[in-house]
Amino acid sequence: MDILLWIVVGAVVLWLGYRLTSPQKGVQSISTEELKSQLGSKNKQFVDVRTPGEFKGNHVKGFKNIPLNDLPKRMDELSKDKEVVVMCQSGMRSSKASQILIKNGFEKVLNVRGGMSSYR
Repeated sequence: MDILLWIVVGAVVLWLGYRLTSPQKGVQSISTEELKSQLGSKNKQFVDVRTPGEFKGNHVKGFKNIPLNDLPKRMDELSKDKEVVVMCQSGMRSSKASQILIKNGFEKVLNVRGGMSSYR
């Protein structure tokens, strides 16, 4: 019985890990190298969902700071007609932000894999 319980717990943990790290339907993932070639594009909007303190300490030029917690009430600052490129420190918060955007009618969302931790 103990072994069965551990198998079930392990399966649940693996499933949760997959759900938290897998991209949301409609969200594409790009590397920081791919991001560099897209910076400055007039057809895209760039959003950094880290805290204001993190953003102030270091950010990529051209990104607008809309912290993840503020995103639901500040979505009107973004256009649904343009692709949204979302970045955070490691890719976890931007993944969550991407899901929020998709659920609110944004059709073109790119999540930056690895976030600022990978940006050089």
